[in-house]
Amino acid sequence: MPLAPGVISPLRSVPSDIPRPEYVGRARAERPAGSDVQDTDTIERMRVAGRLAAQALAEVGRAVVPGVTTDELDRIGHEFLCDHGAYPSTLGYPGNGRAPAFSKSLCTSLNEVICHGIPDSTVVQDGDICNIDITAYIHGVHGDTNATFLAGEVDEESRLLVERTHESMMRAIKAVAPGRQVNVIGRVIESYARRFGYGVVRDFTGHGISTVFHSGFVVPHYDDPDATTVLEPGMTFTIEPMLTLGTYAWDMWPDGWTVVTADRRRSAQFEHTIVVTDTGAEILTLP
Repeated sequence: MPLAPGVISPLRSVPSDIPRPEYVGRARAERPAGSDVQDTDTIERMRVAGRLAAQALAEVGRAVVPGVTTDELDRIGHEFLCDHGAYPSTLGYPGNGRAPAFSKSLCTSLNEVICHGIPDSTVVQDGDICNIDITAYIHGVHGDTNATFLAGEVDEESRLLVERTHESMMRAIKAVAPGRQVNVIGRVIESYARRFGYGVVRDFTGHGISTVFHSGFVVPHYDDPDATTVLEPGMTFTIEPMLTLGTYAWDMWPDGWTVVTADRRRSAQFEHTIVVTDTGAEILTLP
């Protein structure tokens, strides 16, 4: 059966001594178009934020089992980040006039949900696949990561989709090198996904990230000939492919956040935050 929205619990509080990102409480989040090359201090702070996000992701991932609600998964991630002095970057992220601010501390995207699912009273079922997308804001920078987890006994078609989505991300990361255009990332992902007949979501992309959650730098996951920005050492951004069992067409739920496949077939996603090095890329979101 297609998913339907559940009941959303009240906002969770964040200790007052934890610094907030600049967009919290505002109607819009700025997306600066300046350079995405970071200095060594910023990159080191991003290693801290990325490591914490990865640890939070692992903590939540262990709880993805049949019978848990997605709201409970949000509670686990929220408390982990706050206990470690970080702000959950999605909490209060503006809808930029499209929707109310995001009201939870991570995204839970089940089955046909491509991205940005809002945790609620929905119960994870045996055989579901569940993406957890969590971002930590600490020391003035963000670390953004996500992974798709298997709940109970998952059918082979879905399991392979999840495994291959992860592989597509890792292949794309290996293709990153200074002097190459950013479209090498999407070219690698799309060519791999096409071998299996998967759809590659186009309208939701990777993004520049550092002191801002989303910069104006866009990282397509398909072979986009217009994505000609040349990669430079020190650039920081996310690679987060979304692959589907059907097409890349999508619908939006009335909440203005939850994106689902138009054919309601399953979708999987993985994400790392990386920095371009002199010879390739370093993953910043490892535990």
